Parts: sequence; C-alpha cells; structure tokens
Amino acid sequence: MSNKRRLWQIFGPVICAVILLLVIFLLPWERTFSKESIYQAANSQTTTVFKGSRMKQNAYDDGYVPFYGSSELSRMDPLHPSVLAEKYHRDYQPFLLGGPGSQSLAQFLGMQGTTKQMRNKKAVVIISPQWFTKKGQDPNAFTLYYSPLQACNFLLGIKSLNKANQYAAKRFLQMPEIKGEVKAAMKRIAHGQQISATQRFALEGQRRMLDNEDKFFSSFQLRDRKPKIEKQAKLLPGKYSLAKLDEVADEQAASHTNSNSFGINNSFYKLRLNKRNLRKLKGSQQHFNYTKSVEYSDFELMLHQFAKQHTNVLFVIPPINQKWASYTGLSQTMYQKSVSKIKYQLESQGFENIADLSNRGGEKYFMEDTIHLGWRGWVAVDEAVKPFMAKDNIRYNYNLHNYFYSKKWQKKPSVVSLNNSSPQTESQKENLKEN
Repeated sequence: MSNKRRLWQIFGPVICAVILLLVIFLLPWERTFSKESIYQAANSQTTTVFKGSRMKQNAYDDGYVPFYGSSELSRMDPLHPSVLAEKYHRDYQPFLLGGPGSQSLAQFLGMQGTTKQMRNKKAVVIISPQWFTKKGQDPNAFTLYYSPLQACNFLLGIKSLNKANQYAAKRFLQMPEIKGEVKAAMKRIAHGQQISATQRFALEGQRRMLDNEDKFFSSFQLRDRKPKIEKQAKLLPGKYSLAKLDEVADEQAASHTNSNSFGINNSFYKLRLNKRNLRKLKGSQQHFNYTKSVEYSDFELMLHQFAKQHTNVLFVIPPINQKWASYTGLSQTMYQKSVSKIKYQLESQGFENIADLSNRGGEKYFMEDTIHLGWRGWVAVDEAVKPFMAKDNIRYNYNLHNYFYSKKWQKKPSVVSLNNSSPQTESQKENLKEN
C-alpha cells in the first residue's frame, strides 16, 4: 500500500467530515417549526431560545407577543399571563423572554434578530427595580444571555453611525464575553468608525454558520411547561371575571404565604430566609439607590430598538414588597424617585402606555416574595395587558433624545414625571438637549 493511500485512509474521513460540516453550516438552509415546538419555546425561558432568532421570528409571525422581563416571568401561578392567555383563548400568546439577570443590555442584544418581525407589532416590558443599581448589567449574567449570532446581527445591521450604536458598542466592550472578530468590530463602532470590508466578510460568514446552528438546535432541550400551564388554568373560573380572578388570587396566596408575616411564598421563605439570613438582612438595604445607574442608558437602547421597529409597547412598573422594604430599610421615597425618572424617560419620548403599579406593594397578596409580582399583582398586570392587546394597533413614531445616553442623566438624582396631557416646561425641554 502506498504512503498516499495510507495517509488518505487516516485523514480522508476527517477531511470529508470537515467539508460536510462546512457545507451544512455555510450554505443557507430553511427550517420550519411545529406549532407545539413554538408553544414550548414561548414558555420555556431557556437561554437557547433567548439567544436565537428563528423560533422567535416564527412565533411573532404567528401572533405571539414578546413579554420582556426577568425572573418574575418564571413564577407561573394561575394568574400568570401565559396561563390567562391559555385559559381564555386570547388572540395572542405571550412569548416569555428573560430570566434572572436579563437586564436591558442583554434584552437589547437579544432583540437584534427580530427587527423585521416586530415592525408595527405590540410588546410588553416588565421593568424590574433591581436592574437600576449603580453599575447596571451584571457581567456574569450577561455572559449567560450573550449571543454571538445577535452580536453579528447588531454589527452588520449598522447602516450609519449614531449615538445609540456607539454607546451600545462601548457597553458591550465592558462585558468579558465579547471576544475575537466581534470585539475588534465593536471597537471600531465605539470609536465612530464603520467596520472594515474584511471584518464585514468575516462576520457575515460567522453569522451564516450561527444562523444555521440556530435553525438546527434551537428546538432542542425546550422546557415543556404546557402540563403545568394546563394544571394552573383549571384553577381559574370558566368565564373571565376580574372579581373571580381576585378570589382565586386570594385563595391561592392565603395557602402559599401562611408561614410568615411578610406575605412571602412559603417555599421561597423557607429556602432563602431562614432565621440567620433574616437577622443579616435587617436594615441591609437602607443605602440602596436606584436613581443613579448606567441602566437608564442601557434601557434607552431598548427604547431605541422599539422606535426603530415602530413597536407599540406596554411598560409595567411593579412595586416592591412594602413589608420587606420596611424590614430591610429600602427607601420607598428613593424608589418612587427612580420610578419618576423611568416614566420621564418614557413619556418625554412618546412611550405613553405605562402601567405604574409601583405604589401597590403594600396591598395584600400583590407580591409573591420580596420583589416579584404575585397573585393579585398578576391580576393587576392583566387589567393593563388585556385592553392594551384589544386596542387597534397604530404606527408609533417616537421622538428619541441622545440626552438619555449621557452620564448627566444616569446620575440625575430626581426628576418630575411628565403628565401625558401636559406640555413640557422649558426646563424639561432643556434637559432633553444633547450634551
């Protein structure tokens, strides 16, 4: 046997396998998903779904509505939006996007692959108070939600440089997961330069491979929550009634919060708040401040994306558990200042659909634990979501301001929220000028 033949027997299969993989991942492929797979993806909250594009694209085309948020979406009691939509055969289905640590920066990146599908559509955003810490997005949590595919989509989608994409690139560069060709391209954008032709070619090849990978593997390891949703739906009245839903909320909450005086879910209280932890946490949040945070500018990136898509958005601002806040020393005055700041940022740019629940943290059974919406809280959310979804959709043209990317805005301690029906004062208009 010749040496050439021996070498081919050894390396031939490897070379063929490499060529086959390149063909599979570099050629454009099409794939459709079953309705069952899309339903599972919509309620799965896996990072694979969050980081992908194709499942979300198909879902939005089929009438699913993205619900952007974080860990509150995981608490699937009978009044959860997915359960209510299932029980009462709503003409929409929530597509849950987020989990612990999925703040504005991660959400903005995750939105990059669905710009076309979300044009002139509706969305819901639940804004968590704990996002607005001094440094904003936790880098470790960002790593969990980071998508190279969406990073390529972001970079290749830049037609002309503006404040939003330069700010986004600078923030992405502060995250440790940004590496290689993506990092080099981000540096150019951050410095006000378009990516080079060589970088564009490399990123397009990388995106093609990642897009095919998304098509092949995004339906793997989906969390099937349909049995749980159907089980919870059986606890609801046959006919939709807010009064009856409140009764279900009271019944469920009473049996799930009877181990403590804070109105906190028994299992959460037992797992996280034993006597030792309780002693350490007393007064531990008296110096927390949500009014000064880079998160406000990260949040502006989400608003920029919605404006780009002309997306009609309902923003929900939840409260914090008032009894828990009193125990830990978290200032309600401070929290209300942060709420006013968020609302000003929204209202002054034309985002008029806001469900402000921030003053309801003292209502019985409104919260499930220390900071997450609970039984009656979800009923209040549905009071806002149901009519919002029922309204005819209109094309929104928002009036965005680069001021909200400035350090001046990030550090501004307080601001008076605008009233949608009142004209802006001269001082408020001055605030919106670019620095």
